[in-house]
Amino acid sequence: MKTRKIAITLCAAGMMASPLAHATNGYFAHGYGMKAKGMAGVGIALPQDSLAAATNPAGIVMVGNRLDAGVDWFKPNRNTELTPAVFGPAAGTYSGNGDSSFLIPEFGYNKSLNTDSAFGVAVYGNGGMNTKYTAPSLITDGTLFGPGDTGVDLQQLFIAPTYAMKVNTDNSIGVSLNFAYQIFKAEGLDSFGVFSPGTDSSSGWGVRIGWTGQVTPSVTLGATYQTKTKMSKFDKYKGLFAEQGGFDIPANYGVGVAFKYDDATTLAADIQTIQYGGVPSIANPVSNIFVLGNPPGSDNGPGFGWKDMTVFKLGASHKYNNNLEVRAGFSTGKQPIPETETYFNVLAPGVVENHLTLGATWTLENNGEVTVGYMHAFKKTVTGANGVLPGTGINLNMYEDSIGVAYGWKM
Repeated sequence: MKTRKIAITLCAAGMMASPLAHATNGYFAHGYGMKAKGMAGVGIALPQDSLAAATNPAGIVMVGNRLDAGVDWFKPNRNTELTPAVFGPAAGTYSGNGDSSFLIPEFGYNKSLNTDSAFGVAVYGNGGMNTKYTAPSLITDGTLFGPGDTGVDLQQLFIAPTYAMKVNTDNSIGVSLNFAYQIFKAEGLDSFGVFSPGTDSSSGWGVRIGWTGQVTPSVTLGATYQTKTKMSKFDKYKGLFAEQGGFDIPANYGVGVAFKYDDATTLAADIQTIQYGGVPSIANPVSNIFVLGNPPGSDNGPGFGWKDMTVFKLGASHKYNNNLEVRAGFSTGKQPIPETETYFNVLAPGVVENHLTLGATWTLENNGEVTVGYMHAFKKTVTGANGVLPGTGINLNMYEDSIGVAYGWKM
């Protein structure tokens, strides 16, 4: 028990020390747990390891006693194009890749209390509002932002103790208490009255609930809902974010289905909605300052203008033999940034929509597992709208790659 406590503590510390730079479905990761990541993130009706609680807490009653730890090497490529029609001969494409790649750890522990209940903890992260434009450039010289190096960094850590139980032979329910901690840093935002006050942090908590049901011998359904996570305010950035530094974590919900085609092959699909529109500092349009006169930091102050995002995920797994299982997946969803909101989202160009994933697990003689997962998010460009809105002449584009490895112990 002492060893397990130490492992949990060390993993949490590692998460805090590492930049969590996801920028896939908005700033939510495309999946949680290396097995799910290899299937485009599906997992609402298909729990596969102890990270299942991050997707649907009801699933942990099905995965047995195990410990999982892994790391992703994540490389996003984000760029801003300033069009000549607006910015003249100095226009061009500018890289926001001052920080170019990141290591993203994950950790989970699961313990069956008896045949009908289980307890677990999942440690995982979100992020994605991460850019760094290096001076000198048109972005960093005071024309758009600046002066000097310009960018932002948002990191979010979740520690989710979870309980699940079977209510009968075919149905399970679960609940996670999500303790969240986030940090934020901005530089080069002098034009918004934010004079690089440094790194700030906030904390809060929320709840995720879930259900799974075995409706036929080959079909499992699932559903999950996570409340909005109410966070304490970023005091250093009360003059930037709406509601005097508010930056809550959006509510999200989803449904899923898993179909066991035969003893070797499983197909699964999820639909997930992320309610970015319910958080003013994320959802308020930047025009709130230019058109309505609401200053940064006020209740109706400017934000990133993000809309709700719905993501469709499809994955497949196939047991090639007793020692090898292979996976693949694809997900798609309309990215959350409207064409009228490209100006402020130079700092947070989370515009990718389509993800292709591959993965595999090798089972070892000692009941251990080695799992690998690869993700490619295809390049997406959002063209700033013509007219008098702040997005005029500013285009955003992004693509991403990640590759990860995890080790699982069946206990």
